[in-house]
Parts: sequence; C-alpha cells; structure tokens
Amino acid sequence: MRPSSRYWIIAGLLVCDVLGVNLGFAGSYALLYRREIATTWQVSVLNQAPLFVLLLNLACGGIFISNRLYTFKRGASRVDEAYRIFVAITIATLVGTVIASLTGVPFTATNLVAAWLGSAALVVLLRNIHRSVVHLLRKRGFDRVRTLIVGSGPTGQMIAHNIFAAPHLGYDVEGFLSDTEPIGTMHDTLPVLGRLRDIRRVVRACQISEVLVCLRGIESHVVLELVAACEAEPVAIKVYPDTFQIITNNELSIGDLGGLPLMSIKSSPLDLRWNRFLKRALDLTGSLFGLIFLSPMLLLLALLVKLDSRGPAFFVQERVGVNGQPFPMIKFRSMRIDAEEISRWTTPDDPRKTRLGAFIRRWSLDELPQLINVFLGDMSLVGPRPEQPVFVEQFRQKIPHYMRRHKEKAGMTGWAQVNGLRGDTSIEERVRYDLYYVENWSVLFDIKIIARQIVTLFHKNNNAY
Repeated sequence: MRPSSRYWIIAGLLVCDVLGVNLGFAGSYALLYRREIATTWQVSVLNQAPLFVLLLNLACGGIFISNRLYTFKRGASRVDEAYRIFVAITIATLVGTVIASLTGVPFTATNLVAAWLGSAALVVLLRNIHRSVVHLLRKRGFDRVRTLIVGSGPTGQMIAHNIFAAPHLGYDVEGFLSDTEPIGTMHDTLPVLGRLRDIRRVVRACQISEVLVCLRGIESHVVLELVAACEAEPVAIKVYPDTFQIITNNELSIGDLGGLPLMSIKSSPLDLRWNRFLKRALDLTGSLFGLIFLSPMLLLLALLVKLDSRGPAFFVQERVGVNGQPFPMIKFRSMRIDAEEISRWTTPDDPRKTRLGAFIRRWSLDELPQLINVFLGDMSLVGPRPEQPVFVEQFRQKIPHYMRRHKEKAGMTGWAQVNGLRGDTSIEERVRYDLYYVENWSVLFDIKIIARQIVTLFHKNNNAY
C-alpha cells in the first residue's frame, strides 16, 4: 500500500473523531444551556472555552491512540470498533469533567450524559460513513495492495475466494507460490508464479506489498525462512493459522512456574460460572425480546406455512446439543412432509422445498421458532449450529476434535455461519470456526456475531438454502 493512502485514511479518521467529539460536547451545551448562551453563559464560559476544547481534544487523541483506534486494519469489525469507541469516549468524558472543573467550564450531570452519548454516537456514525467511502474508493482503485498467496491448496484457494468476494478490502491477488504444482498452473484466473524459494524474486517482480502464508501444517522453520528471504523487501507477511488454530483456537498466554515460562494453548472462557451467567442472561433477554417483538410475524408465518402446503406449521427434529445431549429443535416447516424419507441433507435448489419454504429459508425465517429453544435453555442465540445425531456420529469419526464444539450450547447462528459456511459447505472449515468461537467467547463476540448475522441476511451472496 502506498504510504500516502494510509495517511489520507487515518487523516480522515482524525477529522471524523474531532468533529464527533466536539459536536457532541458543543451540542450538549447548546441544548442544555440555550437560555444562558445570550447572557451568563457567554460571559462566564467564553474565555475558558478555547482552553477546555484544546485540552479535551489532546486528551481524546491520547485515549483514542491507546485504544488502538488508529491502528490500520483492512477487515476490522465495525462492532469491535464501536465497542472501543464507546470505551474511549467513556474515559474521555470522565477526563473532560476534570478538565472542565479545572478550567471553570460549568458541567452538570445531564450535560455530562448528553455529551457522552452524543459524542459516542457521532464518532461511530462518522467513522462508519468514512469506512463506507473508503470501501467505495477501493473498488475504484484507491488504496489497493498487491498480494501473494503462499500455498495453492484448498486453504490458499479459500483465502483467494474470500478476497475476490470482498473487493472493498482492497486486495489484488497476483498469484500463488507452490512446491506441489507446476509453475503456470491456473486456479480460476490466478497462476502459480513460482516455488517457495522464489519468494524474493516474485515479490520484487510483482511489487508485492503483502504475503499471505496459507499452507496446512506448515513448520515454523519454513515460515522463518520466508521471512528471512523477504527481510530486505518492504512487504508484510501474514500467516493463516490453520492447523495450529485447531489446537489453540485462542490467543496464547504466558504463565510462570517458579521462574519457568509456561505457554497456555487451551482455555475456555465459558468454563467460568460468571461467563456462563452472562451468556445465559443475554440469551434470555434476546429470546424474550425476540418472541414478544416478532410475535405478529411468527403468527403470520405459521398461518402461511399451514396454508401453503399440506402438513403442520412447525417442524421438530432431534439435534445434538451441549455435552452431546439430544434435544428437539423447532423450525417452521419449509419442506414437504416426506422430505426426510428422501434425504437428510439440504442442497441448493432442493426439490423438497415448498413454495413458501424457498423464501423463508433464503431469509432464515424458518429458524425464528428456535427462540423458544433459546428461552427454554436448549440452545443459545450464538453457538455452533446443531447437527442431527446421524451426522454427529459420522463427523466425530472423521474430523479431529469435532466433539469439542459440543462443549457449549448449540446456537441459532454461529461464527461459521456469519463467515459464509452454511448449507452444503466444508464441515472441516465449519468445525475450525466453531472451535475458535468456543475458545474465544465473550459477550462482545456474541454481539458482533448477532450484528453480522443481521447484515448477512441482506447480502446478495447469502447461501442459506
């Protein structure tokens, strides 16, 4: 990436933050002190206001930097960023009250809350507008980065496919490096450009800015050799944590045993009782709100399903949940009543679907009755999607660590689903994402997945069928 592109993007973020914070604080004063602006407020505050604004902006700048809000990431989550903004604005508001008291600017409790919420909302809004503009410009050629993928196997091709599906991220894949395929082999429109030992030559010839290492079971010394070969080149190297991620599925943590460093490679946040309580509270709140708010739609859909084809409105099927225990999962019926006699696995353009069934499956409306399962405690809003017992038995024999995904409750949606792994897709990849979720759970992670699921429903490439 050209340095100028990055500078312009970060400069735009600075402008958004300055506008958001200052408009939030100024707006709270304009609303709450509008009667005094023409008289007392002007006389008592006008002289101190410039110093207050200067100190507040300097403090916000430091707080935003410490919360990594200017760290450049092409695929950063909007939900994660909004959370960090909220934390930063909360700290900045508390600091602002101190600055206000020192400079003599009047601050009331109502004023404080209005400035806090207003600033947070404006900064999130402006940053999202900024991001949308950057995404649009990237599609038109701005801030593009030439990328090389090391490994032309299934993992490398999956990464290339994901990059092609996300042009707003600004990656231009030039090709692959592979030790297993002849140079010139084509995968879609991408060629194999050389062997792994040719990385320096290819990086120079193609002016590569970023290298993505996507080899299954790659040994550490190979990665180090690739890094050493590119040491003199202005290129970033990133490793897709494939096999190692299956084992760890979480950030490594360093412990100590009498001066001997120990590396933790396995943890499960939901082993803690407090975390289980928080997740259950989120499930109860979300499912109860959903059942109440969506009740007119649920009643209408039940009636339409009943009128559309012969059979019951609901379809109840045994699925495997937490600790391998079966439970009855509820869905709106979207297929003929004899569907399970024909096949147990859904495919694109499945002939067993009813007329209404195709529509409700496309928009995942058939899953809404599972809010009842969540409320009863059989399922969670977010978690690994439950499978039928017959498939669980097959997968546990073929896929290592498969049953670890059953450590937690099954979910209405999950980390795999919001990343496009739905329907007739790779079970191995789904397990990878499910295990990552189990080992990295947090309330924020659940909220992010729910938000992404809502967005995914309206995505043109949604593969729910």
